[in-house]
Order: sequence, then C-alpha cells, then structure tokens
Amino acid sequence: MGDPMITVRFIYMTGIKRGLFHSARLSGTWNSWGDIPMRETVADDGCPAFEVAVDFDDALAGQEIRWGVRLDGRAGANQWGIPTEDPDLGVIRPECRTILPAAGGLATARYYLTLSRFLGAQKFYQGGAELLKFAVWAPHAQRVEVVFGTTDNGYIFDDGTGIDPNRPVVLLKKIGGGIWASDPLSDFQSYVGLPYMYRIQNAQGVTRMHTDVHSRWQIGRGDKNPLYDAWDKSPATLDGGVSCSVVVDQDVVREEFEPITNPPKQITDEEFWSREFTAGLPVPSRLPELVIYELHIGSLGFGKIGPGNLQDAMDFIPHLVSLGVNAVELLPVSEFHGNVGWGYGDTHHFVIESSAGGRDKYKHFVRECHRNGIAVIQDVVYNHFDNDADRAEWQYDSDLPEENIYYWYEGRSTDYANPKNGYLRNGSSGFTPRLWEENVRKLFTSSAAEFAEEFHVDGFRVDLTQAIHRDHWHEIDGSPVDSARIFGQKLLREWSRTLNLIRPAVMRIAEDHSDWFAVTQPTDMAGMGFNATWYAAFYHDLIGDADNQLDKARVLHRAGFGTDDPVPLSQLSGSLARTGDARIAYHESHDEAGNSDGTLRTIRVAVNDAALFGPTRDAAEARARLVAGIGILSAGTPMFLMGEEIGARAPFKHNQILEGREDILRESHGLGANLFRYYQDLIRLRRTRRGFRSRNIDIIHASDGNRVIAFTRNEGPTRELVIASLNNRPFDGGYIIQSSVDRLSPGQWQEVFNSDSRFYGGSDLGNFGAALPSQDGQIEVRLPANALVVLSML
Repeated sequence: MGDPMITVRFIYMTGIKRGLFHSARLSGTWNSWGDIPMRETVADDGCPAFEVAVDFDDALAGQEIRWGVRLDGRAGANQWGIPTEDPDLGVIRPECRTILPAAGGLATARYYLTLSRFLGAQKFYQGGAELLKFAVWAPHAQRVEVVFGTTDNGYIFDDGTGIDPNRPVVLLKKIGGGIWASDPLSDFQSYVGLPYMYRIQNAQGVTRMHTDVHSRWQIGRGDKNPLYDAWDKSPATLDGGVSCSVVVDQDVVREEFEPITNPPKQITDEEFWSREFTAGLPVPSRLPELVIYELHIGSLGFGKIGPGNLQDAMDFIPHLVSLGVNAVELLPVSEFHGNVGWGYGDTHHFVIESSAGGRDKYKHFVRECHRNGIAVIQDVVYNHFDNDADRAEWQYDSDLPEENIYYWYEGRSTDYANPKNGYLRNGSSGFTPRLWEENVRKLFTSSAAEFAEEFHVDGFRVDLTQAIHRDHWHEIDGSPVDSARIFGQKLLREWSRTLNLIRPAVMRIAEDHSDWFAVTQPTDMAGMGFNATWYAAFYHDLIGDADNQLDKARVLHRAGFGTDDPVPLSQLSGSLARTGDARIAYHESHDEAGNSDGTLRTIRVAVNDAALFGPTRDAAEARARLVAGIGILSAGTPMFLMGEEIGARAPFKHNQILEGREDILRESHGLGANLFRYYQDLIRLRRTRRGFRSRNIDIIHASDGNRVIAFTRNEGPTRELVIASLNNRPFDGGYIIQSSVDRLSPGQWQEVFNSDSRFYGGSDLGNFGAALPSQDGQIEVRLPANALVVLSML
C-alpha cells in the first residue's frame, strides 16, 4: 500500500449522560475486524463518546467499508456496541456503513447509540458554556424555523397567531441525513421553560406548525384542540399533543414532588437518584420473583371529578405495599391525545403525559416505588401512533402520503383511487409506522433508553408485538406485506440490543399472541430478545368470558352458570403447564375486564353476572379466590388488574374510564375487605415459598367431572401441592388425588393455605393445618366447595 491519504474520523456517540462504557475499540472490514483502540471523550452534547482517526490508502476512494465498535460495560466485556442493523431487507447484521471520500479527502463517520441528546431542544457544550441547539428530522422540508410561544397560552396557529413577537425566530440549516439543526444559541438556561414549535415549509411549499416529536415536555395539560374546540386560551385546558413543546433541562429534577417555592427548588439528577433505595428492601429484578399489579394512573383519583394523576399514584403506593405486590405495570404514560385515556397510541414518546404530572413527578413516583421495594414496568406502544397526531407525526414535512415520514406507505399515492389505501394496517388501532426508516426505529429505541436510564424503570411491556413482527397488510385488500414484517423484527431486535447494552437487567415483556418461539430467543440467535410474553391463552382457558375465544376451556365462565356440569379442567391443564415457559400469567387484564366483547370483571363472571348479594356474592367471591389462586400460584409470573383485590365490579373500558372508576382504597376496608385479606396472604405465600418462585410445574390430576385440578410446584427439596375444586359441594369426606410416586412424593404434606378460611369469608372447611400422608402416589384431602388448598411437604 502507498502512503495513506484518506482520513476518516470515527465517532461513537452514546447520547447517555452517565459513563456506562469504557475501553471502546473500533473494528471493520478493512482490517479483518481487528481492534483499534478509541479515545474516550466528552462530546458536545455533554455525554461520553469515543473517537479515533483512521487513514486509508487513496486507492480505496469511493469504496464502502463496514464497521462497528466493541465496548466493555454493564453487559460485560467485549460487547458489540452497534444495535442498529444493516438497512438491507432481510440482513440482520448490526453494522455501520461508510463510503470513503475521494483521494486525499477527510470524512467523519458518526454513530448515535441513542438520539436522546441529539434531536430536540438539547444542551450543546462549547468552550465550557452551556448553549442550546435545536435539531429535527424533516427530510422533505424546504425551510425549518423555531418560533416561540408564550407561557400563558402555549399554542401557535399555522398563520402565526400565538408567536411571541419578543423572541427572535431561529433558522435551522440542513446538516445531512434529513436533519435540520440550528446554530448554538447562547445561555441555555435563559430558554428553559419556553414554549416553542417548528415552523416547517413542507415539500409542497405549505407552511405549518409542528410540535417537536423529540420534546421532553408539552405545555398543554387538558383536552382542548383550538382548531375544533372552544378553548379558554390557557395551557391548563389545552391538549398537550397539539400544544407547544417546552425547553427543559434534563439534568435537574424538582426536589419536592409538589413544589412549595417559586421558582421550585431543583437538584441534579445524580443527587435525586442517590436516595433511591431502602437498605434491606431490594427491588426485584428477575421475573420469577415478581407479583405484578397492572395499574392505570388515570383510573385513580377516587372521589375526584377528573382522571387520576401521579399524585394519586403516589398516594396509592401504601396500598400496594400493604397488598404485598412487588411490581407495578403502568399503562402507557407517554403523551397522548386528550387527558382521559389508556395511552395506547402516543404523540410524543419522550414526554410523560403532562396532564398526569409530567417527567419530574414520574421520577418521584418511580423513586418512591423503589424505596418500597416495588419494581416499575412501563407499558410502551410502538405498533402505531396516536390517531390525532396532526401536529406531531402526521404529514410532518410533506402532504404526499408516500412522503409521510413516520408512516409506512406502499407505492405512490397516484396508484390508488383513495390515497389512504396505501397505508398499512397491523391489527392495532392505527397505521403501521415507517419501520424501514432508521430514524423511526430509533425514535422508539431512544425513548426506551430514556425510560431505562433517566427514569430508572425496571422493565417494559411492549404492546401487541405481533403487530410489529408479523401482521402487516394493505389497507385496500388485506394482502400481507412481508417487508414490513421483516423491518418490524429489526426494530424489536435493535430495541432489545439497545436496552441490553444500557441496562442488561431490565425486564422485557411482550404482549404477543403469535406463539412464535423467536420472541423470547436472544438477539444473537436472531430472536427478538424478550424475557417473557403475556399469556392470553391461559386467561381464556381459566376465565373465558370473551366472545371470540369459544374454543378455549372457559373454566370460570362455565362454572358461573351454577350447574354441576363437567368443567374442562383437563383442557386448562395444558395452558397451566405452559405457564412455566417464560409467561406472564394473568387472571385479569385491562383488555378483558369489560373492554373486549362479552368480558366482565372476574367477580361478575364467577356468577354469570347475577346480582352480587347474599349467597350469590359468597359464591362469586369463592370462585374469584380460586381462579386468583391458580393464576398467582402458577409457574408464570403472576399479574392481575387493579381492583381485583377488592372484587371490582364496574367494566374497565377504554372509553368509560371515569364511569368505571371504583374506590379501591375505601373498598379494601369495606365490602372488599375479605378478598383483600385473601390476596395479601396469597401473595405472601407466592413470594415466600421457594417452590412457587420456580418455573417448575406438574399437573398431576385433572377431573372434568369432579371439577378438581391439582398441580405441584417444586424447587430443590421444596415441594408444594395445590388442589382446586370448582365443585359446588365440598368433598368433606375426602377426595383422593391419584398420581405416581415420581410425581407425588411419599411423606407428610401439611395444609398451609385454604381459600375457604373464615378470614376470607369462607365456610372454614378443610384440613385445619393437618399433616396428611401420601403413599404410592396417592393422597386424600378434604376439599371445600369452590376453593383452593395448598399443602407443603414436611
């Protein structure tokens, strides 16, 4: 080779404030993937970065090289630091590509692990000063500017009404890759709290105002869209999804949850999280250890007129502690349309819903959960955007559907009589995102990185993942689109790799109903990298109230008719046995508690929706206790929806949130007190006995006619036996479980739990803590009606 003339400066940008990585090495095709040490530095975004300059021979000018970075970090030594896959369809390889410049040329090859400190209104460090820099992805725009609104209004119309005339307009320039950026603006702190929007002249020359999709705060806290609704010109009533974005300092937090000073006292992020945990009260980090409580913040706020907020969530933590759960799964909290909703479909993935309290209060909530030994799992949505995203993702820089940069579109709009027919559907409630665009995928992966790193969440539940990795079809004729499926799989692998680099212990749960083995396969085996999946089939076998699941066992639904007909417990045994296969086993979730056709709250299913009074109420609670026991003592990670612990009765519907709200705190000391006490003891049993924290389960008995099912839960020398009877009459003379010696160990088995206890409102029939002998794979047990008993081997 001759003297090297081409120089490429390789830069690896973490976009993460803390120093999570060290000993970075560059490798690429030009040196057979050998290691070249990189120098650690602090980038102009204030985050750690790594860089090195490499010389290439002039003869290589114009050639493509592929490269990547190896790092040492939280996931271990020698970790591959490029989660992003090759852009070619069907190529899984996570690498970067660079075209070498002309002979003698200089080039910079930069990789962003996250966009968290690049796009949006971000700090920019220069000469020791904190400056402000705006950056936005708008590849079809002709002109992009930042205009500022006023804090007492927070909305800017497309004609410019609402712009603060005292603030100069900021012009952005193209910097490559479809990105527009401003020059650095002096004195970052002078801009903090200012509302702004992007004024975009789109591809057709039309000028419109758009929010910052990468913003960290939206000023609106209400549900009014000034284009369609009467509005009092106050941010308190303005819908956050259409309101101005706000410049915030991501490195500080309000010290008090509800500030008592003006301006509020702020402390650094580092100082805030330094008081995150309580000695001797660890936060669980493994799925088998968890008992998950599914919580919708908006359904709190008991006794209030409006939806619940993060203050109500803080006030609810003592209830969770008393109940005994050690994980809470929050329905989506990212900014969505209006202020009353479940949040499935977001406009701003980095913004905590402003009407609920915003980013600082969310941090306080997570920290308070951690102080009480409760893990926080955050529900996130990547399969579609909010359907009211006109000022966010929708037609961001062009009116042409094929140039709608956040939405997948097949062909050209002229190919269709109705241009909307080119968008894809995927089984969610919106169009498929444009997953082939790296910046769209990185919107999702970067927001997850922010949740994990800046908000300290312990896990994620990703909504309807088969709508990402499998189900994509043409709007017009329903024909499948395989390329969307392949890029959806890319997204999920990139998402898992990113989180594994940043927080290897973060728990990753998929709401997936495809039964595809690759969902829980590691990414280095071409899997999606999830740790567990929601197990809807178990729910439909155990409860079975949904009209569209008639082929399932539907055990509680059948028992609820009050007859003595056989119940298909043998069919339930199949799904129960599979709960050990990395499943989230739930006996109630937000999807089925009145939201899906035919579904009701568990206590109402238990008696076929009969009036809950007297003996009927007793029977309803008894059956509700039984199915909760099967779910919570199964081999899956147990989860249940808020309100189950007090026998909630009102339908839990996405469009009747306030109407269906029940005062859980009051009911736990009132009508629901017995059930609440049962849940406390059941959860304690699950969490304190080693056998129940394992993934091992063996269904040793299932009688449809007798309506009895029995299973063991073993770990090492620990042996637990669970027997459940949905028979309407007790087996007070004893019921024989016949198995085999290798499945039911000989010896003494002591009753340690009985759902029919008088403390739970039962009749107190059972074995009264007696030690019962097992011999030749057989044991005889007294079984209460509609009850569950647990025996532990001595």
